[in-house]
Amino acid sequence: MAVYRSRHALTGPLTPGRIETIRLPLTSRLRRGYRTEDVDAILHRLAHELAERAHQLHLAHDENRRIKTALRNWQSEMVNVGNSID
Repeated sequence: MAVYRSRHALTGPLTPGRIETIRLPLTSRLRRGYRTEDVDAILHRLAHELAERAHQLHLAHDENRRIKTALRNWQSEMVNVGNSID
């Protein structure tokens, strides 16, 4: 899995439980809500991790197809070998 680099202190993979515990700093008293740069950083991080997980899932599906094909081919060869011995 690729490593996400950021100036923010959030390290390691983001899990659903970890995301629920994230507390962003509030803006100054003059404005309400969260600081835009903090929200943007979290959204960027989430997008990066989702893309990486989608890529890993795609690789796993490809490997699964490769193994299934190899197993089917091997089974066919074993059946053919068994038939030629009889």
